[in-house]
Amino acid sequence: MTALQVFVDGIGLYAPGLDGWTHARAVLAAPQTYRATPLQLPSIDSLPAAERRRLGVAVKLAMAVAYDAAQASSADLQHLGTVFASSAGDCDNCHQILESLASPDRAISPTRFHNSVHNAAAGYWSIATGSQRPSTSLSAQDAGFGAALLEAASQIHSNAQSCLLVVFDTPYPEPLHTLRSVTHAFGVALLLTPVRSASTLCGLTISLTQTPIHPMPIPELEAMRGNVPAARALPLLSALATTQPQTLVIEYLQGLNLSITLQA
Repeated sequence: MTALQVFVDGIGLYAPGLDGWTHARAVLAAPQTYRATPLQLPSIDSLPAAERRRLGVAVKLAMAVAYDAAQASSADLQHLGTVFASSAGDCDNCHQILESLASPDRAISPTRFHNSVHNAAAGYWSIATGSQRPSTSLSAQDAGFGAALLEAASQIHSNAQSCLLVVFDTPYPEPLHTLRSVTHAFGVALLLTPVRSASTLCGLTISLTQTPIHPMPIPELEAMRGNVPAARALPLLSALATTQPQTLVIEYLQGLNLSITLQA
């Protein structure tokens, strides 16, 4: 695979103990300061009230990181292509639908069905921003962040336009949690561009490698990285927190990882 180069103009991040990029950047630059606190998300005021009432945690998380990344560089939201990825979408909504199907009347709420499609987060983003730009929604099990990063970088090289990358995961309630034990909610967004601008934080050169991954330096963050597919981004986010030129390796498919070189 030819190495792909893109530029990072904005970052969004919410997870337990990582409350937005400004807070998370300081924590990831000094990981011994990390404390696992409950997930806190801002209100999504850009959606009409009727739409906001339909949102579950998964879509709220995706919208929160998307807005933070896009607004960090004053991007034109109506003309911004997007790539969304999640291993399972809205897990709470899936649980509620399965409970309804197991009940005597088997009736499913239209809102539950509406939110069950995998591109629900992309749909709410389009409603909130008025964007009619192309959007891709991916699911790649534990390889979601790597697959989505490659998809976004490939689109940028194909059409020379900016792309908003949004990756999010939330835990299943029991009993599905026992079968698919994603342990935390985690959402990350990167506003990626084809050329360096005044808003650019750093450049990324991405290629495939079989080199072992870089783990996180403290057990709590390494456990999050290993147990949440979207959190496979943590080594990259830690590097972005320091913006120091370096090469790191993040997990992709089994036996095949992504080498990412940061240029200041």
